[in-house]
Amino acid sequence: MELMPRVTFCRPQIASVGLSEAEATDAGRSVKTGQFPFRALGKATIVGEVDGFAKFVADADTGVLLGCHIIGPHAGDLIAEPTLAQLVEATAAEVAMNVHAHPTLPEVLPEAALAVDGAPIHV
Repeated sequence: MELMPRVTFCRPQIASVGLSEAEATDAGRSVKTGQFPFRALGKATIVGEVDGFAKFVADADTGVLLGCHIIGPHAGDLIAEPTLAQLVEATAAEVAMNVHAHPTLPEVLPEAALAVDGAPIHV
């Protein structure tokens, strides 16, 4: 698995790690995905940067995180947590269990992880 995070410093920032949904499917993996918009976060509204989202790609059978893609404010900073999650072969559910301070931009991560199983809290 590719564990090198990739970041494009534009506005909004773009960051990813691991496989895209298409790459995972092309590799024969059965996947499920979860996506959550920054627009639904209080902190994104506070800082005036509501465009973008975080998306998790997980193995459909095990829930193990296969990739993460973030487009939005501070995406380059936020990609570290999903990179670590992939290193330790965490599941989307385990990422969702990690407590994040409120209101913060990193809250987009557990929300996207919960969306993998169709259960985000704030949408």
